Amino acid sequence: MHGRTLRRFRGEAECAYASRHAARAEEYARRFGGTSFASYDAALEDARTDAVLVATPPMLHLELTLRALEAGKHVIVEKPPFVRAADFDRVAASAARVGRQVLVAENYFYKPLTAELRAIVESGVLGRVLFVQLNAIKRQPADGWRADPALAGGGALFEGGIHWLNFAGSLGLTVRSAQALFPGHAAGPERSSLVALRYEEGAVGALLYSWETHSPLRGLRLSRIFGTRGNVTFESNGVFVAVSGP
Repeated sequence: MHGRTLRRFRGEAECAYASRHAARAEEYARRFGGTSFASYDAALEDARTDAVLVATPPMLHLELTLRALEAGKHVIVEKPPFVRAADFDRVAASAARVGRQVLVAENYFYKPLTAELRAIVESGVLGRVLFVQLNAIKRQPADGWRADPALAGGGALFEGGIHWLNFAGSLGLTVRSAQALFPGHAAGPERSSLVALRYEEGAVGALLYSWETHSPLRGLRLSRIFGTRGNVTFESNGVFVAVSGP
């Protein structure tokens, strides 16, 4: 995905690919244009490398991010960035020491839907926001490294639900606390969850996230924000937004 996107910026950014397997890096270089490195070390040691995009399974993010910073590179790290909260402190301290920047590749913050809903909430047209109800259930296979806790670092909520937690905290309201509840007694990493949210402004919220629940109408899902003066109903992926009032 990143390779396809960056291909549009030839002339502004020159891409090179590195992998634990040299043949895979060479394949990506052929498909998306650019050069390849035979190893991560070779990529980090090369003086031509200005920034590193860490797109490995999550359990490898911290090590590669710190190694890239120590090599003097800026870093973009895929979501979910790190497994432990303390990992952020280590990365922030390292980035400050070497004078480099670290950005998490979290695209939901930049979605047009997020900006539209934030503007609606901040306009006051809803009045005092009481409830945020987010529906993000779907059926999605968990294969490859996503099915391996040693590489994934968690289940569906950690891997994909992080998008929606970022979304919930980008609506013009400040998340004070979040608690996840997991239904059933299935073995292995969790695939479904309900996240209860409390906001500093007094609102409460609920996020339903699942990789094992059928979503009708080819994935269309409805979410809502309720206020004392009005409410907004929206398709969870931004197909439409409708504001209503008394």
